[in-house]
Amino acid sequence: MLVQLTYASRTATILGPGDVKDILRSSARNNTAVGVTGALCLANGIFLQQLEGDRQAVNTVYHRILKDPRHKEPAILDLSEIVVRQFGSWSMGLIAATQENRQLFLKYSSTSEFDPYKMSPSTLRAFFSEVIQSARWLS
Repeated sequence: MLVQLTYASRTATILGPGDVKDILRSSARNNTAVGVTGALCLANGIFLQQLEGDRQAVNTVYHRILKDPRHKEPAILDLSEIVVRQFGSWSMGLIAATQENRQLFLKYSSTSEFDPYKMSPSTLRAFFSEVIQSARWLS
């Protein structure tokens, strides 16, 4: 059974570009090994990540993230069964709150600052759906 898990966490420290590249590299390596795909957003010191794949594999990846000292205040925001993956063969894509993406981030936010903790599951799904089509992705 395919599932999609969306969670948010706050960064425990200020992350530099090297830290973010390390997260992407290790995520790509680890996720590929277990067949998990997804996307990671980083905005205002908040990680917002959507993971998809086999239920057990996604669960394992999420529990590994919980042990990562770069994350604090983790919260599962949405968990649902899916029929098809949104992210296809992406082991992990990164969407940052760049100037080009700012309007897209704010379009789904109820406040002037992007805060996924306050977003409903349906809003989160719509956000990721639009992000796939129009956001500037970083690698």
